[in-house]
Amino acid sequence: MHLCSILRDFLNFMKIDNLFYLLSMNLLFTLYACHSSNTQSMNKQNNPLLCDTETGICEVPSVVSEENMPLKDSLPVNKLKVIYFTDPICSSCWGIEPQLRKLKLEYGKNLEIEYRMGGLLPDWSYNSGGISKPSDVAHHWDEVSEHYDMPIDGDVWLEDPLHSSYPPSIAFKGAQLQDKQKAISFLREIREMVFLHKKNITKWENLELAARKVDLDVKRFKVDYEENAKLLFEQDLKLAREMGVRGFPTIFFINDQGNKEIVYGAKPYAYYEMAILKLNPSIVKSEYSKNWETIFNSYTSLCAKEFAELTGTPRTECEAILNNLVKEGKLTTHKTKNGSIWL
Repeated sequence: MHLCSILRDFLNFMKIDNLFYLLSMNLLFTLYACHSSNTQSMNKQNNPLLCDTETGICEVPSVVSEENMPLKDSLPVNKLKVIYFTDPICSSCWGIEPQLRKLKLEYGKNLEIEYRMGGLLPDWSYNSGGISKPSDVAHHWDEVSEHYDMPIDGDVWLEDPLHSSYPPSIAFKGAQLQDKQKAISFLREIREMVFLHKKNITKWENLELAARKVDLDVKRFKVDYEENAKLLFEQDLKLAREMGVRGFPTIFFINDQGNKEIVYGAKPYAYYEMAILKLNPSIVKSEYSKNWETIFNSYTSLCAKEFAELTGTPRTECEAILNNLVKEGKLTTHKTKNGSIWL
């Protein structure tokens, strides 16, 4: 999809407005969607942990219609509602962290984002798609890591496998009860734990550690985790069924008139931007500093792909820049067999 960014740069250079940009991008994305649809039909799978790197989807077996999807909401004209269905162990969701972080910097003032948990892995009482036990996921995660250029160490499924994604999902809802922004930081923290540090995030000691790190009230967090958060998680699962969510990531963009755009699966940044501009072409993105210090003030940890996306630095140069900052004592790093993260 390098053609998308090339087209956008050309249109910006020629000072062509958003409307022409949208028409041009629509043609490109229609062609891309046709390819993805054909690929998906040829590679049908039912196992949610076997994510399709062609479509960027971790798909759940059941499919529900969108007939009852709640679209209308009381929103300011310049605001869009964003409902993001995700899961703490969704590898494709980890793959779109660079795009989402950039989206928040450029369009955050125009977005009201709701994080909803989807329930990717209830338990291991199934056998499909070539995955029937935790150890089967290890190699797949290593492949996904290379595809998305985001570090994932699949060995967690060999060393300390998770029995379900429900406990960390419930924990996220517990964090939301205290503070929505801290909850997002908590979600990032447990994702780094499982993807990079090979930590089993179904265990309370790891959830507690993440809660402390993002400055949650741990006593209240434990009470909510054991009580109120479970009901909120069930409500998220119900909403996902009502809205026809088939897999993760699924992101709904909704304007004040109830019109919607859906970005389904891991997609290039231009997809998310186009969804916003189709619903409200008058929205203007914010400019932000690309300085490394400013970026790390916004996000305290970054993978190389994220640094490239947020700063516009060529991907081939990112490791050298970040490692030089480590040598200068300005950053630290954690290395995995499939890449690093800088803090």
